[in-house]
Amino acid sequence: MTDVCLLNLAFADLLLVCSLPFLAHQAWDQWQFGDGMCKVVLGAYHIGFNCGIFFVTLMSIDRYLAIVLAISALKTRTRTFGMIAAAVTWVAGFFASFPDLAFLQVQGEQAAHLNGSDISICDTFYHDTAENTPEDRHYWTIFGLFKMNILGLLIPMVIMCFCYSQIIWRLLHTPSSKKHAIRLVLVVVAVFFCCWMPYNVASFFKALELLEPTVVGFDEESDAKCERSNAIKLALQVTEAIAYSHSCINPILYVFVGVKFRRNLLRLMNRAPCRLCKVLKTLIPEDRVTGSAYSQTTSVDERSVRRHSVSVELCSM
Repeated sequence: MTDVCLLNLAFADLLLVCSLPFLAHQAWDQWQFGDGMCKVVLGAYHIGFNCGIFFVTLMSIDRYLAIVLAISALKTRTRTFGMIAAAVTWVAGFFASFPDLAFLQVQGEQAAHLNGSDISICDTFYHDTAENTPEDRHYWTIFGLFKMNILGLLIPMVIMCFCYSQIIWRLLHTPSSKKHAIRLVLVVVAVFFCCWMPYNVASFFKALELLEPTVVGFDEESDAKCERSNAIKLALQVTEAIAYSHSCINPILYVFVGVKFRRNLLRLMNRAPCRLCKVLKTLIPEDRVTGSAYSQTTSVDERSVRRHSVSVELCSM
């Protein structure tokens, strides 16, 4: 199950990262790839965005089962169970991307720096229909922001904090555990929190800004309101870039610092004929004590649990 989770996390992160060059080109100039590519690229972005967070949460549950409930979960943490959990996670990520996926399209917007001329923008536009009034479009935007706060931060943080707190408690009371294992578990939670919290806070303030005219009835000077809106927009752009970096940090946290992965990577490089692989091999430490929070922290505990379960089975025969 661990390998299945890591593989699917890699797919989800790549899905998100592959959409970034297109979004960077749009931010620099405008969208020039057509309406079909808009749906494909932004669809991949939304699905990869949600599934990446969901798979990190799933891996936290997997670690909880492997350490805290090791004996009872020994028969359920199989590759088949992992594939089923991964399929459910992809389906959940797909449905969590709605209603944004249904309204992806290319529209023209006025740009002040181009003397008022229109530029093509690929984004989620809740267009006018008989059933979709301007007020509905306004509330759909607010719903999307709050949905990201709940599904993208609140629920995953609650699950991760519970799972890793139980893991740390178990490691503290296990003689075979080491301090670096606990330290790396804390790093996993801290990195997730630091990457996603700023973006979700900025999105929350954006949702409050959209709610003010209808809920709070707040009326302020147009200049002050425009200045505040620009500050929130800038905060969204900066914090979104920080959130994207989590997809690039995941391989370092979960894979590259793992002893097992590094050993297999070195073995693969030894077999490869290219000279570049020989150069990269010198940059990878072969004998490193610390391992990843995902592959190293519980190797000793899982082995001891397996030995214990085998002994229990032998005694019961």
